[in-house]
Amino acid sequence: MATREFRSDFDVIVAGSGPGGATVTRELARAGKRVLLLEWGDRPDIRGSFVQLASMVRRPGRGVLFTPDGLALFRNITTGGSSMSYYATAWVPPVEEFKRYGIDVTREVEEVQSELPITALPDELIGPFARLIMASARDLGYRWEKLKKFVYREKCRPNCDKCIYGCPHGAKWTARMYAEEAVGSGATLLNGARATRVLVENGKAVGVEFRMNGEEQKALAPQIVLSAGGIGSPVILRASGIRAAGRDFFFDPLIGVFGAAKGIRGGREFPMATGCHFEEEGYILSDYNLPAPLYMAFACEVLRFDRAFSHSRTLQIMVKARDPLGGRLTNRGGVRKRLSAADKDRLHQGCERAKGILKHAGAKNIFRSWYIAAHPGGTVKIGDLVDSNLQTEIENLYVCDCSVIPVARGLPPVFTILCLAKRLARHLSA
Repeated sequence: MATREFRSDFDVIVAGSGPGGATVTRELARAGKRVLLLEWGDRPDIRGSFVQLASMVRRPGRGVLFTPDGLALFRNITTGGSSMSYYATAWVPPVEEFKRYGIDVTREVEEVQSELPITALPDELIGPFARLIMASARDLGYRWEKLKKFVYREKCRPNCDKCIYGCPHGAKWTARMYAEEAVGSGATLLNGARATRVLVENGKAVGVEFRMNGEEQKALAPQIVLSAGGIGSPVILRASGIRAAGRDFFFDPLIGVFGAAKGIRGGREFPMATGCHFEEEGYILSDYNLPAPLYMAFACEVLRFDRAFSHSRTLQIMVKARDPLGGRLTNRGGVRKRLSAADKDRLHQGCERAKGILKHAGAKNIFRSWYIAAHPGGTVKIGDLVDSNLQTEIENLYVCDCSVIPVARGLPPVFTILCLAKRLARHLSA
């Protein structure tokens, strides 16, 4: 089949519109660069519904991936990537750790803090379940605090649980906002364009091959940035000749712990508004607050049908662990990694601590969910497959997303990715 050339007058091509890709595109477009942004998914208006979320993640091999243990790993294939359903937690990047790799993001941290709304939620936006869990945890001696969020407080609404659905009110910052800013500054966004391979000549990246509307196409540019995520970017790299991509990665396993409490009703509130990082133990606990349809699915998955309709009375705590590097991806993006005994023990310890907090809060009928995973990364690590400027062994081919993070932290990575993306954009502009 012949490959049609889309256009060849771009300075940079970016594949993927999540936090990394959208930020690089925005920064370069504002600097006057001609940028093509390729996005596999579409760009629907956000309605804030379970049905719309399900349409983004329901397809196996695309929006949801399964490990050999039956652990589900979800990702959003849409403009803005998985930031459309993240909980907007702004965890500060490990600045000193990156300096060991020759990367200083001090300037970028300050830029992100000045540009985006990063603050803990005010009391009126923290729901009754989160307040009760925080009070119980503090009473037990834990340093349970409000977590900083990427949230425009003036747009955020109490008694709302639509964060995971994309936030139809525009209160939660998402990468789609940056992608749309980039388009306003002259960037070209192609939806439904799945990047499959980087074109290489004489050791240099010269373009991207992508599939769109059932047709193989290509676009040319002297600089290429892959930002297709911890799964997507290594798959493209392998198809482009870098076979070592996609090995020894992390995927931050998590479980939910649930318990029904008397004398309180709610369940519609901002998720992960408060929490506590047990750094030495290797996990974080926070209020969870899944919307009713998702809570029901979690309960039924572990055969707790008796609790499926108790959402409005059920306190929820998330246990998210730091897993060691390991496993591999298949050439088609299949996840071949199992939870180790140490992983399960770490999650079990967090689960027992969460149960104690719920019991102290008066909850009964406590149960836990099955394992799922969030934000896979480390598949194209800094210091291994990319250098301090995020360039691969192929000249002018860069990677900027969760895949480049070299060490598992078990913490939300968006703030870190934004800083790396701003730094990369500055390097490409120079």
